[in-house]
Amino acid sequence: MQTRARKPGETLTDMSKKILIVDDSSAVRTIVRKALREAGYEVIEASNGLEALAIIGADRIHLVVSDLIMPVMDGMGLLEAVRRHPTGHVTPVIMLSTVTAQEQKEAARAAGARAWFSKPFQPSMLIEAISRLVTA
Repeated sequence: MQTRARKPGETLTDMSKKILIVDDSSAVRTIVRKALREAGYEVIEASNGLEALAIIGADRIHLVVSDLIMPVMDGMGLLEAVRRHPTGHVTPVIMLSTVTAQEQKEAARAAGARAWFSKPFQPSMLIEAISRLVTA
């Protein structure tokens, strides 16, 4: 694990929060990873829902940011599987997708997604939402 100095006002608890990014686009993962690391979060990455489930099963994840459309297992499949996981009912999930259909957003919220961001997105707004959800 890479270490760094704390930012003013930042606690050790903030620095130890693990965020899982799940997206088949390495470019999106890079953007999200950079923003999260700058905000002091530890970042773990997966390129599809199945990879993400293996990580969730092996590690304590504080929040998941997931794309909706991915190969192998999509974001809805991942969200439903996270909710069935023994600790998944308390793990916040944020959807980050190019899909803008209201019925998809409603389905994700009904399945337990805590927020939805449409691509392209403002990293600062995503960080703000993550900050609220991991401290709640």
